[in-house]
Amino acid sequence: MIRLNDIEVRFGDFTALKDINIHVEEGQFYTFLGPSGCGKTTTLRTITGFIEPSKGTVMVKGKDITHVPVERRNIGMVFQNYALFPTMSVYENIAFGLRVKKVNKTDIDRRVKEMAGKVELTEQQLMRKVAELSGGQQQRVAIARALVNNPEIICLDEPLSNLDAKLRVQLREELKEMQAKFGITTVYVTHDQEEALTLSDCIAVFNKGFIEQIGTPNEIYSHSKTEFVCNFIGDINRLEKPIVISLNAQTDRNLDPEKHTYIRLEDIHVNNTSAGQAKFRGKVVGNEYFGLYIKYQLEVEGQILKCIDKNDGRQYLKKDDLVEVSINPDDLMIY
Repeated sequence: MIRLNDIEVRFGDFTALKDINIHVEEGQFYTFLGPSGCGKTTTLRTITGFIEPSKGTVMVKGKDITHVPVERRNIGMVFQNYALFPTMSVYENIAFGLRVKKVNKTDIDRRVKEMAGKVELTEQQLMRKVAELSGGQQQRVAIARALVNNPEIICLDEPLSNLDAKLRVQLREELKEMQAKFGITTVYVTHDQEEALTLSDCIAVFNKGFIEQIGTPNEIYSHSKTEFVCNFIGDINRLEKPIVISLNAQTDRNLDPEKHTYIRLEDIHVNNTSAGQAKFRGKVVGNEYFGLYIKYQLEVEGQILKCIDKNDGRQYLKKDDLVEVSINPDDLMIY
């Protein structure tokens, strides 16, 4: 559906993007993930036509659109601040693009009302000024405005970042359901790892204008290809040399203590040993109660390790409790 081939973007002497190669399949929810300034929004704006690359091609359905103007690309865009017209009604905001295209009034009315229904905006809300709506409702208006023109692709640039945490989670679920309902190819930009993991079919992790890894959420999280991805996605422990040396002594492995060795929190087990795991004596030095799970800080071999224990009501460890900690070498990521 969308192919970026060897894209490079320069601003004067600064290279913002280099050797960007991406393939987004039709109907896919594809996320660009990374810290601020890593190039993800620049890549999105290259797809939409707001930025023209200094090198490489942008292809959609086999057609080269690298130099096609924004208005002729048939790509819907939802900006971080939604870019709505605050003095206009919701109806007028959604209808704006159709009026620019000189669609007749009857068709505009039908399409605006149909789209409002699909994004769960009422007829009463259509008549209100955008400034009177909540953040979540404004987001629906922005999505409706982008979709009412029947684009082949919709691009969203951090559309949830200005909302409070609870609303962000709620709208994240709605956004995924909406995308599945419309079946539209979606390119999404975020710096929020949880957002990327829960929403995406595929993720490209950006860092300093390069792509570190492309893969499914599970591949990105469980099989991080680079140390940057390993550290950026989710929480993780880096194991120090004494633990790595002890792992070698207890198993048939020959791990290099000089390499950087990591393990996810959920892969450290407390008082629950299985075959093939190395055992360590540990002490609880802190805990955080989350309801579904408990996060512990454990002192093991002179190092503090974080772990997550599912809260089944049977085990709740307190500070200074002594525990048996087990690690399976198969769960390690080594760089």
